[in-house]
Amino acid sequence: MKALFDTSSLKCSKIVTQEYSTSFSWGIRLFAPSIRPAIYAIYGFVRYADEIVDSFNNYNQEELFHEFVADYHKAIERKISLNPILHAFQEVVLKYDLQDFVEDFLKRMEYDLNVSDYTTEEAYKNYIYGSADVVGLMCLRVFVNNDEAQFNHLKTSAKYLGSAFQKVNFLRDIKDDTEILGRSYFPNVNTNGLSNVAKEDIIKDIQFDFTEAYKGIVQLPIESRLGVYLAYKYYMKLLHKLERMDSKRLLYERIRISNPLKLVILTKAYIRFKLNVI
Repeated sequence: MKALFDTSSLKCSKIVTQEYSTSFSWGIRLFAPSIRPAIYAIYGFVRYADEIVDSFNNYNQEELFHEFVADYHKAIERKISLNPILHAFQEVVLKYDLQDFVEDFLKRMEYDLNVSDYTTEEAYKNYIYGSADVVGLMCLRVFVNNDEAQFNHLKTSAKYLGSAFQKVNFLRDIKDDTEILGRSYFPNVNTNGLSNVAKEDIIKDIQFDFTEAYKGIVQLPIESRLGVYLAYKYYMKLLHKLERMDSKRLLYERIRISNPLKLVILTKAYIRFKLNVI
């Protein structure tokens, strides 16, 4: 029965999410059961695309990426794929009309095969939109169940949240991005000599994104609000840790949030949700 194939494909996306991100996995568990599968499918797809261009250094990354993209397009055309990650994702893309967002995302992933410097303001904003903002917009389409008015009302906040998450990742991963991938993202910043003043400017920019994002989080449908709020709180905690660190430490140390601390954040978020203060 094809239903078994559909179910097993979604389980594969869930496994990918759990293996790569405990933070997002915990957040997704707080979504209503009706929307969890679609978010797992989105995460599985974007994670695999990102892994190809970031991690498969001993393989022909360009060839693998273009095959992945071609297989995605075939999945959309055929409405089925023997790649379980693509199969689960194509159903979500077609149901929520995500094709344009996906193309923007894939275009930015392809940049990473050849582009290493995004430090002009235009390149920086362009890359963040296609690599992060559109992922937030894909999830928002699911959260509002294709309600166009609600989507248009909340999409600006969704983009701010995607930007904030991506910028935190850039700052946290600045050592690996610089030394392993040879990439520079922040405008007007020499990552080999990141100063505390430059770091503070980056932090302020991210804080603004989070402030604007929060305005939309509290207006999300109840089915998705707590899960998104939890991810927001996780990343805010990361930002606070980054803010307290000397900039030189970022060049040889990658910060994390321990699972016990994540549990504390989860408990506090759940209490606020139950008290109806988010």
